Amino acid sequence: MNTKPPLYPLMFKPVYKNYIWGGNRIARRYGRSLPPGIYAESWEITDRAEGINVVVNGSLAGKDIHELTQTYGAELLGRALERFPLLVKLIDSKERLSVQVHPDEAAAKAVGGEAKAEMWYVLDADPGAEVFVGFQPGVNESQFREALAAGRVGDLLKKVSVHQGDVIYIPGGCVHTIGAGGLILEVQQNSDTTYRVFDWNRVGSDGKPRELHIEQALKVIQWQGIPAARQPMPSVPVEVPPKGNLIVERLRTPYFRFEELAVPGMLACSLDTHSFHALFMEKGLVRIKSGSVLVDVTPGTTILMPDCLKKYEMANLDTTGASRLLRISLP
Repeated sequence: MNTKPPLYPLMFKPVYKNYIWGGNRIARRYGRSLPPGIYAESWEITDRAEGINVVVNGSLAGKDIHELTQTYGAELLGRALERFPLLVKLIDSKERLSVQVHPDEAAAKAVGGEAKAEMWYVLDADPGAEVFVGFQPGVNESQFREALAAGRVGDLLKKVSVHQGDVIYIPGGCVHTIGAGGLILEVQQNSDTTYRVFDWNRVGSDGKPRELHIEQALKVIQWQGIPAARQPMPSVPVEVPPKGNLIVERLRTPYFRFEELAVPGMLACSLDTHSFHALFMEKGLVRIKSGSVLVDVTPGTTILMPDCLKKYEMANLDTTGASRLLRISLP
C-alpha cells in the first residue's frame, strides 16, 4: 500500500529573478550565499511554471509545491484548490520599477489574463523612498495618453513616502510602481499578468526599450476611486498569552490575510481557519515545534505550515528581544 509521508513545517528553495532594476540587498540583509549578479526578486513560495519552489528540508525534500498540492490537497492548503493560491516574494528595488497595472477579477474575465491584487510590506527603505499608487485626482485617459507621448507618466501618479513597517495595498486596476531604495515583502494572488505602461524612458539589458502593453492596460485601468494605499496600523494589537506576545492584523482582503507577530517568549498557534500559515522571519530567531519536529527559523527565511498540522509552537531564541514574524494565510 502506498502511504504518503506526513506533512511538517516546509522550507523551500527561493527562485530568483534578475530584472534590470534589482540589486543585491536580499543577499546582504539575510546572509544568502549567491553568485555575483542582480537579484531583483526572490520568489519564496509559489506554484508557477516560470518559478516553482522546491522543498529543501525533511522527507519531502526535492518535491515541488505543485506536486505537494496535487498529493495532499486540503491537508496542505486547508481547502480544495488546484494550486497554491498566492505568490510570496521579496523585492529589492535598487532602481524604480516600471509603471504597471494588473486586471481585477471582472477585467480578467472580460479581457483575459489572471486577476492580481497585491500588498507590500516595507522591510527596509532608504531615506526618501517612495511608491507610486494610483493617479492624481481628475486624471483621465486623454491626459494619460498625452503624458505617455511626452514621456512623463510619472507626473500623473500619486506619490507615497514609505518607511519600515508600512503596508500598502494594490487592488487590481490600480496603476502603481515601487520607487528606488526599497526592500519589500510582496504578497499577491498567484498571477503574473502584468501590463507595463511606462518604463521611465530607459532601455533593457539588450539596449532596447522594454515592451509596453498600453492597449491591454487601458482595458483594465481604474482611473479613480482606488482605496487608500497605506493601511493604518491598528491602535490596539491583540495580546496573546503568555503575557507579551502580540498579534496585529495589518490587512485582510478577499484573497489573503496579513499579520505581524511579536514573540518575546513562547507562542502557541492554531491552524483553525481552513488555511495554511506562511511565516516570514523578519527579525530575531525562533524555534518552531510541530509534533516531534523542530525547525529553527532565521531572518529572511520563509516557512509553510500545512493546515493539517492544526497547531504549532514558536519559542523565541533571540536574547536581545522579541522576534518578529510576518504571517500570511487565506481569509
